[in-house]
Amino acid sequence: MNKLAAVVTAIALVGPAGFAQAQDYPNAPIHLISGFPPGSTADISACVISAKMSAILGQQVVVENKVGAGSSLAAAYAARAPKDGYTLFVGSAANVINAAMTSNLSFDFFKDFEPVTLITSTPTVLAVTPELGVKNVKELIAYAKANPGKLSFGSSGVGSSTHLALELFNSLAGVKVTHIPYSGSPQVVTDMLANRIQGYFSPASSVSGHIAGGKLVALAVTDAKRSVFFPELPTMIEAGVPDCESVLWFGIEVPAGTPQPIIDKLSKAANEAVKSDDVIKSLHGQTVATIGGSPAEFARHIEAERKRWNGVVETAGLRK
Repeated sequence: MNKLAAVVTAIALVGPAGFAQAQDYPNAPIHLISGFPPGSTADISACVISAKMSAILGQQVVVENKVGAGSSLAAAYAARAPKDGYTLFVGSAANVINAAMTSNLSFDFFKDFEPVTLITSTPTVLAVTPELGVKNVKELIAYAKANPGKLSFGSSGVGSSTHLALELFNSLAGVKVTHIPYSGSPQVVTDMLANRIQGYFSPASSVSGHIAGGKLVALAVTDAKRSVFFPELPTMIEAGVPDCESVLWFGIEVPAGTPQPIIDKLSKAANEAVKSDDVIKSLHGQTVATIGGSPAEFARHIEAERKRWNGVVETAGLRK
C-alpha cells in the first residue's frame, strides 16, 4: 500500500474529523488515571513511564490517582471520559478480577476500554514464616494436608490479586488454607513477622528485604517463568502445582472508540518508553519488569486472564 492509499484508508476508518484529530495529537496534556495509591507498584510504573512518554510525545502525561473499590472507581471515571486520547487508564489484573467477582459494576471493563500496551509486571512471591519450618512448596502442601485449618495466609483484601492467588493455590493443590484479609501489604507483612499468620502470596517489593534478611522464607514465584529478580526460586509450576500462575501486571488503556491512529501513536510511545535504558534501570531497581507489545498482544493477554480468574472465582464461590 502506497502512502496516499494508506492515508485514504485511515480516513475511511476513523472519519475525516477523527483523522485530523489524530494527526494533530497530542496538543494538550494527557491524563493517566490510576486506581492505586501513590507509592504502589502501579503508581511507580505509571509515574516512571508517563515521564518518559511526556518527553517522547512532546506533551505532559500527568498521573492522577483515583483510589477506591479496587481500581473500579478509577475505571468508571476513565470509561466515561471523552474518546480523544487525552484520558488514559492504568488497567491491571485487579480490573479483570473485579469483573469476575462483581456483577453490578457501572462499566464493562472488557467493552468500555481498548488496550494500548502492556507496560509492566512484578513477581508474586509465595513467602512463609521461618517458624513454619517448610523449605519448599511440596513440604507446604504436605503440612497443609496434615494440619487442616492450621494454616492462615494474609491478603491485601477480599478480591485482591493476592487473595485470588491463594484461592488458585487452594484449588490446584487440593488444600484449604484459611484466608485472612487485610487493608494492604504492609499490614500483612507486619503480622507475618510477628508470626500471627504463616504466609502470603506477596508482591515482591513488599517482602524482598525481609527475605534477604532471613526474616521470611521464599518458596516460589507465581510467574509462568522464573523471575529475573529471584532466579533461584522455582515457579509454582516447577514446584509441582500445574497451572498455578498469577501475575501482577499493569497496562495502558483508552476508552473504547478512541481513534485507532491515536491508539497506535500511544502504543508506539509506550513501547519506546518501556524499552529505554533509564526506565528499565529505574523500575528494575524496584522489582518491576518492563514488558511492551502491541494492542493486539495486550488484548490476548487480557482475554487469557479473564478465563483464568473467572474459573477461580467460580470455583471459590466468590461472585457477588
